[in-house]
Amino acid sequence: MKINSPDTLLRLPQVLALVPIGRSTWWAGVRQGRFPQPIKLGPRTTCWRQSDIISLIEEASSEPVGQDLPKDATTCV
Repeated sequence: MKINSPDTLLRLPQVLALVPIGRSTWWAGVRQGRFPQPIKLGPRTTCWRQSDIISLIEEASSEPVGQDLPKDATTCV
């Protein structure tokens, strides 16, 4: 499947192929506001904008690694 347009709509399996987390973790993040809200196309059809997912990935990759470690944590050498 080829995904070119930033307005492309992705279903959950496509999102989870890009964001390496589980289904329940994804939905918990959506409920908590950490992940983009879905677009409902019907009662059983939920999708996300590709541009929202790309933004999420870019934000996550720009965060410093280990930012949630305590200040007194030491690194292994």
